[in-house]
Amino acid sequence: MATNPVLLSTSSVYPENGAYAFDLAERLGYDGVEIMVWTDPLTQEPGALQALASLHDLQIGAIHAPTLLLAQRLWGWEPWGKVDRSVRLAEEVGAKVVVIHPPFRWQRDYAEGFVEGIAERQETTDVLLAVENMFPWRAGTSEMQAYRPHWDPVEQTYQHVTLDVSHASTGSVDCVDLLDRLGDRVSHIHLGDGTGSFKDEHLVPGRGTQPVDVLLRTLVERDYAGAITLEVGTRKASVTQREADLAEALEFTRKHLDQ
Repeated sequence: MATNPVLLSTSSVYPENGAYAFDLAERLGYDGVEIMVWTDPLTQEPGALQALASLHDLQIGAIHAPTLLLAQRLWGWEPWGKVDRSVRLAEEVGAKVVVIHPPFRWQRDYAEGFVEGIAERQETTDVLLAVENMFPWRAGTSEMQAYRPHWDPVEQTYQHVTLDVSHASTGSVDCVDLLDRLGDRVSHIHLGDGTGSFKDEHLVPGRGTQPVDVLLRTLVERDYAGAITLEVGTRKASVTQREADLAEALEFTRKHLDQ
């Protein structure tokens, strides 16, 4: 297994299902898969996930908790229940990381004790609870703080952080600068790209304006020990274009990791 395994997120093949993601990851030469817990029943079942990982000889490197806006009803309405269930799923399938979004500002009780709740749970598991950098919501000249305690994790006391390049772009943040400010708290990477649009673009790395090549080389120089997950939007692509895009994304990543 590579020092820094390169994973394919199941979200990168949406609207195709998780089984297709495993098959495609094997065919393209990825080291493993990150599971975005979603309405696809496969993404919620540890036995089925382990069977697919074994069939395709791939690791399950990370679980993305169902904390997206469109997943509010999945696994019930109680946010901590989603986090705890995601951790149990990660433990059962051998994933090293659970990716978690910070709370929405209207989730008041959850947001109020979020930083402390993450810290408490981290003490009870070897799975890394890595909170993701997000971005302000914008419309025209207006900007809304949608996340609490903040979309930027730098000033928070999270032990582990997922650095998402596309989110950095949407937040007008340089991904290498964000890496510098977060330091060794970066435990997981979501690799994509963006042009600074208000839209969360998740472009193929190298097609946007983020210094993604520099980020990857810097991770190697600093002996980063975590995984790198390709989170690339292919929802509107044909099957042929999706597979070409995700092959290009993998080639770009391996090139700049010197793998």
